Amino acid sequence: MPSSPGPGGTVTVHDVTDAAARIRGVAHRTPVVRSRTLEGLLGAEVHLKCENLQRIGAFKFRGAYNAMSRLSPAQLRRGVVTYSSGNHAQAVALAARVLGSTAVIVMPEDSPPLKLAATRGYGAEVVTYDRYTGDRVAIGERIAAERGLAVVPPYDHPHVIAGQGTAGLELVQDAGPLDAMVVPVGGGGLMAGCATAATASDPRIRMIGVEPADGDDTRRSLAAGHRIRIPVPRTIADGQAAETPGELTFAINQKLVADVVVVSDDEIRAAMVWAFERLKLVLEPSGATPLAALLAGRLDPVPRRIGVVLSGGNIGPAQFAALLS
Repeated sequence: MPSSPGPGGTVTVHDVTDAAARIRGVAHRTPVVRSRTLEGLLGAEVHLKCENLQRIGAFKFRGAYNAMSRLSPAQLRRGVVTYSSGNHAQAVALAARVLGSTAVIVMPEDSPPLKLAATRGYGAEVVTYDRYTGDRVAIGERIAAERGLAVVPPYDHPHVIAGQGTAGLELVQDAGPLDAMVVPVGGGGLMAGCATAATASDPRIRMIGVEPADGDDTRRSLAAGHRIRIPVPRTIADGQAAETPGELTFAINQKLVADVVVVSDDEIRAAMVWAFERLKLVLEPSGATPLAALLAGRLDPVPRRIGVVLSGGNIGPAQFAALLS
């Protein structure tokens, strides 16, 4: 990958605005919607950023395209490789197609079938592994070395983080001043980018992360003051099943994130149902965790004006029905 922006590999709001210019006209500027019913329940003004309507169905396309568009023509001809449970996989696959490159994606063999099929549908080669016994990073780096491919990490790279931060930048621009922004946390790239953009516009914004209860590596790491590793999480929120925060993402989030709350799988299911019935939005489990936190009363006290990133909607009808049955 190209050299990191910012001093010491940090990410600045200028990197996010630069990414916004780079993805303009390629990524969607997703809508920000409101629900009177939700606002009545919370007694607050809530602005929902619908990244489930982004290309590939999730925010990940922002960071993947921002990073890959900076590769040299020679490297794009050789191709790229990444490792992902699904959404970053699709994002890299589509970005490669848009940029005239090729992609190899290392994915868990138990990834949702919809995500596996979509990744292959965008033209990528998929290499599967067992998420509970395999090392996806080692597999990806081995393939990169053997084939001369560039590694596009799912979250722990400045250009990826800056690209994801454009979702938070747009949310602030479209919603106006916010008291808090609620963002799902997996590896931490979306939160790190959004926090960089949002707190630059107003340092008083409280950045609140949401993790599944069985995958709270960032919450534990922030409490400990350093990155810790947990067993591979077993949660329906597969996009947030991280064992440890990214090195760069954690360094940013440690400075900018006010709190991380957790939600159970049952609360995530309830939020998915609520979004479907009341908002007419389809959310995958990871995309529903911020809404679950609001509905379950995890924000106490409730901020007056809240921005929420609904990060993705990649779930097939069969899986959706099975999860909610």
